[in-house]
Amino acid sequence: MKRVLTGLALTLALLGAPAAANDSTAELAAGGLVLTRDDDIEMRSEDLYISVDEVRVTYRFFNTAAADKTVRVAFPMPDVEFSESDIGIPTEEPENLLAFRTVVDGRPVAAAVEQRAWKGDQDVTAVLRAAGVPIQPHLRGTWDALDALPQDVKDRLVADGLAGVQEYDDDGTGMKKHLFPLWRLTTAYHWEQTFPAGREMVVEHRYKPAAGASAGTSIGSPWAGNDPSHQAYLDRFCVDRSFLAGVDRRMRERGAEFPPFWERRVSYILKTGGNWKKPIGRFRMVIDKGAPDSLVSFCADGVRKIGPTQFEVVRTNYLPDRDLDILILEASPAE
Repeated sequence: MKRVLTGLALTLALLGAPAAANDSTAELAAGGLVLTRDDDIEMRSEDLYISVDEVRVTYRFFNTAAADKTVRVAFPMPDVEFSESDIGIPTEEPENLLAFRTVVDGRPVAAAVEQRAWKGDQDVTAVLRAAGVPIQPHLRGTWDALDALPQDVKDRLVADGLAGVQEYDDDGTGMKKHLFPLWRLTTAYHWEQTFPAGREMVVEHRYKPAAGASAGTSIGSPWAGNDPSHQAYLDRFCVDRSFLAGVDRRMRERGAEFPPFWERRVSYILKTGGNWKKPIGRFRMVIDKGAPDSLVSFCADGVRKIGPTQFEVVRTNYLPDRDLDILILEASPAE
């Protein structure tokens, strides 16, 4: 039995950087495999590992139908668009932004990739390509291509809202006008996958997360309580009193006026696990904070420390109802 099910409609939003953080890089949320809800394929287990350097996921699927089923599976990348903050994209690849790899039953998958450029709900891919402009807004080559356009084409792109104008001196010869992209890039990897009847199939994928970073943190700063958005930021990561006490203790140990930390942030779309026949049979998540003296906070119940840097969450019959935001405070170099 063959059914083509698309899972490319998931939209992942660009997440903003924290208030009052300097030299900030914005994190982009990515998640797991996406499949339009299927009545026969169940996810028996998901084993998830997340650090600022790598995300690894191992799924065990089981097709309960009497016949093989072929469906289309997708992995959506985060949407990318211009931001006043740098964007934490870990590679310079035009298509494989997160160095995404998938293996099924031990064999690498050759996935197709679909990229489109959007202005609002309008597909502007063809317009940009006709002008000779790459559609990846985060690449230096795209900005160079915009600057190299004939003036009439520049004017048309600006008039259509596809490009903005900045004025700055990039070579010491005086102020010049430069175009910057104002469209949004969507990227999804997808492939057809056959799930054999009555047999378990192991699907593994890994990628580099688009982690956010800030040189400094507002958490624990003496003036942070005056910022009305600060509590919302703490709530996003479920920062509690023990975490804040850890920040305060480190400040006192260093004799520091401000928290001696740099922020790292990782976001993960957990709710894609709800696209299968029933809740995930066994879900295990390991969060790795990277260094023993780092502090980590995220929203989860039943967290258990299993090593100097790792924390574990285990669930049975799990149906994710919220996505995951992880905050890691890394010790900044002593001044």
